[in-house]
Amino acid sequence: MQQSNKGRTILIVDDEGAIRDLCARALKDYRTLTAEDGEQALKILELETVDVVLADVMMPRLNGLDMLKIVKEKTPNQVVVIMTGFAEKEVILKALRADADDFINKPINLLQLKTTIDKVLEKKVLKEELLNLKRLDKLKSDFLGLISHKLKTPITAISLFIQNMARGLGDPSDPSYQQTLSLILEESNYLSYLIKDLLYYSEVILQESPLELAPCHIEEIAKGVVGELRYSAINIGQTLSSSMAGPFPTMNLDRQRMTFVLRALIENAIKFTPSEGTITLEGTVVNNTLRLVVTDNGEGIPREELPKVFEKFYQVDPDNTGQIRGFGLGLFYARQFVNSHGGRLYLESEPGTGTVATVELPID
Repeated sequence: MQQSNKGRTILIVDDEGAIRDLCARALKDYRTLTAEDGEQALKILELETVDVVLADVMMPRLNGLDMLKIVKEKTPNQVVVIMTGFAEKEVILKALRADADDFINKPINLLQLKTTIDKVLEKKVLKEELLNLKRLDKLKSDFLGLISHKLKTPITAISLFIQNMARGLGDPSDPSYQQTLSLILEESNYLSYLIKDLLYYSEVILQESPLELAPCHIEEIAKGVVGELRYSAINIGQTLSSSMAGPFPTMNLDRQRMTFVLRALIENAIKFTPSEGTITLEGTVVNNTLRLVVTDNGEGIPREELPKVFEKFYQVDPDNTGQIRGFGLGLFYARQFVNSHGGRLYLESEPGTGTVATVELPID
């Protein structure tokens, strides 16, 4: 498997400066970081994304084996290569028990060093691909189970009503008949909404398609989403408005995913805001950062629920009905999409006062 070394980071941990310099020169095709001991290496790992840790065993303060154990406990998938002498078989056994990914013999052979690093990086790519496949299979399985549950209620209601009509049951002039007809129409619209979301999730999200960045005007995206959802709000008796205080720069965004983000936030606000409530979308540019804020005066979210709302398939159910509509994926993917643009999404909420959802995106 051939892969580019560009952007790959190697952390070289050794108390001897000459060894660190030698390894850095041999790995010049990579981005290299250096640390004098295990403690310094752990601090670097808290701040930097590192592809491979190359660590000596014998170091002051925190040796390589103890550092290996700590690293693997915190990040099991972190690749760690241990540098050790030929005769240190006991050290090798301890490192294997601590899940070291490979070894380099001392004195260092530069060709062996380069070959080992290339090899563990290839193994890392394969391992990540396998983990992604397993995760995707589980997501699809969970999603299919959720779909069957969510579609069952509206389909059953519509089917029963049609069966009664076919049998000639019910009087069209009866107010209760008209009320039932109105409910069936609502269920039909909801079913259409679920199918639309299902198609989006299956085509874009479950296939894990990459970002498709292109020059975009955020005010156009916001206008389109608000215009599309305004009828849904009006139908409930809510007021949905937007205030985009530009001018806004042209930004490289994935239009489809940013549309999803705003739609998910506004739909959540509509879902949990009562009749005659208000929902607003505001956009501003502050300190070279685009801020999009969706505010509602709805039910709000209990403080203990806030950390959970970004979990996959989780839905806030204040009345414990088990009948909250939707798939519980909107906020999960909204945050993921915002993060993939280098931004952040967070919520502020109090029960009875409403919710404020804020998207912040850096302006290049």
